[in-house]
Amino acid sequence: MEGLVGSVLPLLLMFAIFYFLLIRPQQKRQKQTRQMQESVQKGDRVVTIGGFHGMIEAVDETTIVLRAGDGSKLTYDRAAIREVKKND
Repeated sequence: MEGLVGSVLPLLLMFAIFYFLLIRPQQKRQKQTRQMQESVQKGDRVVTIGGFHGMIEAVDETTIVLRAGDGSKLTYDRAAIREVKKND
């Protein structure tokens, strides 16, 4: 019995360390990103994963339409939004 506890306890301890140092923070970041992507609205300035800067022209369930500085419009998936820029 002692041998079993002695061999299982380190594995459980390693899993707990991995969970609190790697898995849990990643889940929190994913949740924050998902909430940010769901809360965007027309008029917000955003940056996509590819680095495109634009203003949201239209929003629906899965896509957004971004307007570039020259007036051109591009359609992206909502999941492509990396960040919402603060309006200065």
